[in-house]
Amino acid sequence: INLSMADLTGANLTKANLKGLSLLIGAELAHTDLREANLSGAVLTGANLSGANLSGANLNCANLDGADLRNANLSGANLQNASLYNAQLSQASFEGAVLMGIKGMVLNTAGGSHIKT
Repeated sequence: INLSMADLTGANLTKANLKGLSLLIGAELAHTDLREANLSGAVLTGANLSGANLSGANLNCANLDGADLRNANLSGANLQNASLYNAQLSQASFEGAVLMGIKGMVLNTAGGSHIKT
């Protein structure tokens, strides 16, 4: 299934199994419900996930380079070994998320400090 550039704005994909899906490049997923979805190994390069709910999602080894994750909820998500080079992360929530081995992530905290991994 090729979902590159697809417009899935606001779709309910709760618990969807999108493991290894490499055809989500540039997809429009703003405000999409992806709670507990399996996106391990998925390629979401340049995808718009702003305001998406990814709480509890499995994003292990996912490629989110250049993705828009502003205001996204990634609480409790597994981002182990994910790639987030040039991703937009302002106001995204990572509370309780697994961030071990993550690549290219820079977090701006309220105090203006940066956490780079």
